[in-house]
Amino acid sequence: ENTKNEVKSTDPKLIAANAKATFEAKSKSFYTVIDANGFSLPTFESFLAAFEGYEQLKQQGKIENEILTIVDFSLSSTQERMWVIDMKTQKVILKSLVAHGRNSGVEFATNFSNENESYKSSLGFYVTGEVYQGKHGTSLRLDGMEYGINDRARDRAVVIHGADYVSKKLARAQGYIGRSQGCPAVPYEVHKKLIETIKDKSCIFIYHPSRNYVAKSKLVS
Repeated sequence: ENTKNEVKSTDPKLIAANAKATFEAKSKSFYTVIDANGFSLPTFESFLAAFEGYEQLKQQGKIENEILTIVDFSLSSTQERMWVIDMKTQKVILKSLVAHGRNSGVEFATNFSNENESYKSSLGFYVTGEVYQGKHGTSLRLDGMEYGINDRARDRAVVIHGADYVSKKLARAQGYIGRSQGCPAVPYEVHKKLIETIKDKSCIFIYHPSRNYVAKSKLVS
């Protein structure tokens, strides 16, 4: 009997499967206690992926401000698809409209790129950098954490900024909000509060259920 058990416990596939199951249970228990604070929660699928990368980046010492922002690009741009979660208090502190790049799609974002001048959004994990005053006012630099997926974000000047084309009024009038050159732009009425909350090395995850992304990412299994 014992020898069988010993064989089982060293099987790397089994160890990985167990670790994954344990992690999913941990994420689920975290997810169920999040205080939605009058907002809705992101989907569990997007949260699970976000939580996995967040935990790894935190272990690597890359996250100092324990806030996780999830942008769900599987949703229509007319929906508030950005969630800002305080991981210490386990509470949603902000929910907002957010733009995708003009070459990523019209109402829905379906095409993503890490290339310069692509005018597309990039998926994956980012750590927030420094605040600066740009042509859109207060803006926040982002560092892409994933090689070949979004690591050119800083060179491409993919930043968080306010934009008047990100508005419910526009969404109602034309069925989609305005699009950026690849930046996750937000409405002017929230941009300052958002940037103040997430600056100084917090984590942003831009989610899309694209197999392509999961196959390349080292932070999501």
